[in-house]
Amino acid sequence: MILMLAEGESFTDIQKVLGCNRSYITRWGRRFKSQGPDGLYPRHTGRAASKEALQLEAKILAKTQRKPSDGSTHWTTRKMANELGIDHMRVARVWRRARLKPHRVDRYILSDDPDFESKAVDIIGLYMNPPQHAAVFCVDEKTAIQALDRLDPVLPMSPGRAERHGFEYYRHGTLSLYAALNTKTGEVIGKTAERHTSEEFVAFLSDVVAHQPADKEIHIIADNLSAHKTARVQDFLKAHANVKIHFTPTYSSWLNQVELWFGKIERDVIARGVFTSTPDLKRKLMRYIRKSNKSPKPIKWTYCDGRRRIRNGANLNVTVH
Repeated sequence: MILMLAEGESFTDIQKVLGCNRSYITRWGRRFKSQGPDGLYPRHTGRAASKEALQLEAKILAKTQRKPSDGSTHWTTRKMANELGIDHMRVARVWRRARLKPHRVDRYILSDDPDFESKAVDIIGLYMNPPQHAAVFCVDEKTAIQALDRLDPVLPMSPGRAERHGFEYYRHGTLSLYAALNTKTGEVIGKTAERHTSEEFVAFLSDVVAHQPADKEIHIIADNLSAHKTARVQDFLKAHANVKIHFTPTYSSWLNQVELWFGKIERDVIARGVFTSTPDLKRKLMRYIRKSNKSPKPIKWTYCDGRRRIRNGANLNVTVH
């Protein structure tokens, strides 16, 4: 209506198109002229909630946070409505306002590392305050990637229908993918291997070193896999004094940025991929890495809650483990 008025349309034409009366056009046109877009908001926002409604909402919220008496693990809107003798949509509205989702569950694992704080601060320091003229890499391996081939043809996506894969598949074998994410540039150095052993890990570290200028300081962030702490690895570190490994605390893979990149390649290539052999799997993985490295994006890392396991004001300086 406001747009039609602005275009010079007559009240009669507006009435015919929108089915409203002249007083309606006059009232809202006057409000828009005097207050702008704010004048188009409704004048009546509804009556205040009654004391009984607030008490019922509090009862719903309190009951939601306790287990149902029938032995089930969580409430549904209809089960709660039957329990209280109300409409299930009312329960849904209360849950939505309180951001309660009883059907959802999140899982976590708590690190039991006694040196959690010092190791976490060390790694966070590498992300947020890295040493000058040094390279920081997040390194890990994604093991047992299956080269799955579909026995039935893949039916392509079409309007109103998702891409469809046959249920049956054939395994052509597995590969492990080693990856080193450069935290500054977002580039990834990748290598596949048939097994994930200490020898393969050391060989991959040699590739990472080969991609950097001679004697440049290199910091490696890795997890606590036994293959990362063998005598062979220690010999490599003695031979390359410019390379330092920083181990994440136990059960703290979330501190390693390369895990985020593994999740991305899982979604983009592996989960829905069709691979006719392990060489085909290797080719597609490495092609994805090469293409991604043409326009890399570093991960934006933040750590906002220092109260959780890390003292406020902890010094984010880099140390060596």
